[in-house]
Amino acid sequence: MAKNALLEIKRSLEPHVGQKIMLRANGGRRKTIERSGVLEETYPSVFIVKLDQEQHAFKRVSYSYADILTESVEVTVCNDDGQVRISYLQQ
Repeated sequence: MAKNALLEIKRSLEPHVGQKIMLRANGGRRKTIERSGVLEETYPSVFIVKLDQEQHAFKRVSYSYADILTESVEVTVCNDDGQVRISYLQQ
C-alpha cells in the first residue's frame, strides 16, 4: 500500500516539473523551513528542487516522496490559476 501511495505522489508531481513551487519542511525542534524554487526533476525515489539564488545558500535540495507522505514536507505549486497543494490523503 505504501508503495502505491509513493507512486501516486510522484505522479502528481511529474506534471509540475519546471514550475515554481513553495516548500515547507520540518526543520526539527519546532522549526519550520520555508523555501521557494523550481521543481527541476522527479526520480523514482526523490524529487529535486532548484532553489531561488538570492534567498538560499544551496543551489538544489532533494526530498523523498515519503517526506510528503509523512507530512515532513509540504509542497505547494504556484501556477497562473492559483496555488495547488501536493499531498497524499488516505481515503
